[in-house]
Amino acid sequence: MQQQQQQQYSSFSLADCDAVGFDLDHTLCRYQLPQSARLIYDSFAQYLVTEKGYDEDLLTLAPDSLDFCCKGLVLDIEEGNFLKLAEDGTVLRASHGTKSMTSEELLETFGTREWKHFNTISGMVSRSGTQYYLYDNYFDLPGALLCARVVDSLDQHDDQKKYDFWKDMVAAIQHNYKISAFKEDCGTYFPEVKNHPDKYLQRCPESVKKWLKQLKSAGKILLLITSSHSDYCRLLCEHILGNDFEEYFDIVITNALKPGFFSHTPNQRPFRTLENDEEQEALLSLDKPGWYSQGNAIQLYELLKKMTGKLDPKVVYFGDSMHSDIFPARHYSNWETVFILEELLGDKVTVPAETESEPLEKKGKYESSSAPPLNMSPYFVSKQWGSFFVDRLPGLENAEETLVRTWSCRCITTYSTIAIPSLEAIADLPLDYRFARFSSNSSPTAGYYPSPPRALLSNEESVTMK
Repeated sequence: MQQQQQQQYSSFSLADCDAVGFDLDHTLCRYQLPQSARLIYDSFAQYLVTEKGYDEDLLTLAPDSLDFCCKGLVLDIEEGNFLKLAEDGTVLRASHGTKSMTSEELLETFGTREWKHFNTISGMVSRSGTQYYLYDNYFDLPGALLCARVVDSLDQHDDQKKYDFWKDMVAAIQHNYKISAFKEDCGTYFPEVKNHPDKYLQRCPESVKKWLKQLKSAGKILLLITSSHSDYCRLLCEHILGNDFEEYFDIVITNALKPGFFSHTPNQRPFRTLENDEEQEALLSLDKPGWYSQGNAIQLYELLKKMTGKLDPKVVYFGDSMHSDIFPARHYSNWETVFILEELLGDKVTVPAETESEPLEKKGKYESSSAPPLNMSPYFVSKQWGSFFVDRLPGLENAEETLVRTWSCRCITTYSTIAIPSLEAIADLPLDYRFARFSSNSSPTAGYYPSPPRALLSNEESVTMK
């Protein structure tokens, strides 16, 4: 019995879960990244140039400039600096605008102490304050390149000490992504995706559709919880899953306003019903499965208790944003979390020999055949920023360099149960497959499936854990 409990503690299986929840964008619905990155960049740049009078040069983009985009970057808004942080908060790499700082400049600017806002950002994995912004998902990331180019442009025209372009950037984001934008054909983003869905969206692989049905047949309650509004959600789901997409899920929650869906306690937002994608009256409680808007994890959990007849139903949530999905679902709701990390595709490693002997039906499909070539895939590995997982401490000349984990990497092992490159990577596994989970007493690479990132693995002995 003790051995069984120990195994459960160090491993994770979908068979043990009562409810399985999914984020939509970049989790269930994967995008053609090069095309969507360019569209997002253009939609923000267009607004800054036409509405706010910024330099027209921002509208042209050199082919390789998206290499600047790398998840985990933090923008110091007032200074115009972008930072890559080590797990202890020291700065591993930085750029002013798009221009990388040298080791000497890094030490001169930041020294070897933790970055001034690290305490705030790391405590709640918060994405934004008045002085910084954390880029942690693909909807934001092209904005990092645009902001960096804005800094370059402002420096050219004027010797800036402090920057105040951020309010305009926020206005550009709100203009393109506001709730009514899809319906009103407003901005550049939604009209374009509506008119050319195939250009931007990848259809859901048959293996994943079969797997979703399998989960449901096994008695799991399937949840879709997305911050996208219901009209955009419908477009995506019909395109990637088909017109019968609602049959895959017991409960669909749109405009969930994550992370507030998990974190706004005790001032939770009520659930609302929908009519023709318009939000209706607020509900006092959630009484039955269906399609809802807004809401909160506490009332959802009460419904799950009712549906399962259990006092403590076990929920797992799949998502791609540490800030909106993984951290809040784990921290506030104590759900299991599966982090969808496409960066694992750009950091492939050969499968260790001992797993080669596993029977075929026990192996997940690792999608090397369907993964786009790396030169077509922005963000997987940025030449300018290096590995998402580890980096060298900037040493003085001739000083020995030490490899350390990035702050992003530490968040993964702290708040995720497991991390996978895509749903397709596990869709062919039996539902009772047991994954090694991230835990304080296991190897820091344990929870990556199907294999750890090469950067971590090859340096596991030399990576310093701070």
